[in-house]
Amino acid sequence: MPESVQYSLAQTPRKAKVAPALLLIMAVGCGVSVANLYYSQPLLVEIGKTFHASSGQMGLISMLTQVGFAMGLLFFVPLGDMRERRRLILLMCIAVSIALVGVANAKNLIWLAIASFILGLTTVIPQLIVPLAADMADAQERGKVVGTVMSGLLVGILLARTVSGYVGNWFGWRTMYWLAAVLMLVLALVLRLLLPESKPATALSYRKIMQSMWSLTKNHPLLWESSLMGAALFGTFSIFWTTLAFFLEYPPYHYGSHIVGLFGLVGVVGASVAPLAGRIADKHGPRLVAGIGTVITLVAYLAFLYLGHNLWGLVIGVILLDAGVQGAHISNQATIYSLQPEASNRLNTVYMVSYFIGGALGSALGAYAWSFEKWNGVGSLGLAFAGVGLITWTAHRLRDRRLNKSTA
Repeated sequence: MPESVQYSLAQTPRKAKVAPALLLIMAVGCGVSVANLYYSQPLLVEIGKTFHASSGQMGLISMLTQVGFAMGLLFFVPLGDMRERRRLILLMCIAVSIALVGVANAKNLIWLAIASFILGLTTVIPQLIVPLAADMADAQERGKVVGTVMSGLLVGILLARTVSGYVGNWFGWRTMYWLAAVLMLVLALVLRLLLPESKPATALSYRKIMQSMWSLTKNHPLLWESSLMGAALFGTFSIFWTTLAFFLEYPPYHYGSHIVGLFGLVGVVGASVAPLAGRIADKHGPRLVAGIGTVITLVAYLAFLYLGHNLWGLVIGVILLDAGVQGAHISNQATIYSLQPEASNRLNTVYMVSYFIGGALGSALGAYAWSFEKWNGVGSLGLAFAGVGLITWTAHRLRDRRLNKSTA
């Protein structure tokens, strides 16, 4: 079925607008919780020194966190379609706090690896909040609402690196995880007081919920296309941020973790396109915006590869990378939430599991590319991942054109 037809089928009766204050709360909740996945990236060198680990081993630690997150998405997020979401979100906040304490207390590399996996497994709160916001929104403003909430998530990802870089530099990397554990308990209290209750969207059993995700993938070509694009582009994102600390430790930079973290502030400029991308997706269709974001990501890696040894070139690349990846991500999510609103959590699960599998591969392969070919290897790998995203987008556009011609 052509994309335009699929998108129009999702239009529902108009709902009341989501209050801006509530959107802000949800955006902050997403940002604070997702930050737990990214505190480690500026600290990888320092953590590696603590456990006498190589860059390849630290890349695996980063990968395990993202693999854990993908597994959490697969097994926990579908519960959002069959359970009251506010209570589920609060339980996950408490579980994340416990996992953070585990990381802070790690005594060896194996302990750290297990605790990092559990941290990823339990940090699924944003992917419960975002579908909740999408369900609360009217179809005509869904892209805008998702973009607003996601902007909080994206800023959380980027500022996590800045905060952890400075905390790690001045107080040690373990302190960052103790602070994060306390912050998650505070967030649980705030969300308990301010988040609205939600009714389950389906009476299906957990087993049938899990089985239905395969049917969703088969029935909605846009879902697997968005998922493959998302995986490839988040792979580019992880390749860069996993290896940046190693790159900046060497000539010509010689920067510590606090300077690495400052690049998160640079990325906020790129992440600020999220609400704009959502509005453009509402007006012109999300697939166009996804394609533009993919091209921008390719350009970002060209900047890294050929200009990255100059600070200004690195800064330009960071802005472009975050703008491209996040713009495409917002557009992909606007697409999948429009396909079958009563299955929003399951649709989001399929997409985000794919997304973070791509991120996990990017982390692991990026660390190994650095080990063998340093920055040239990182840049070439990023271009390859972005190329997969562009090929996927182009193939779907060509398929849509053939379908439109055949139905004309």
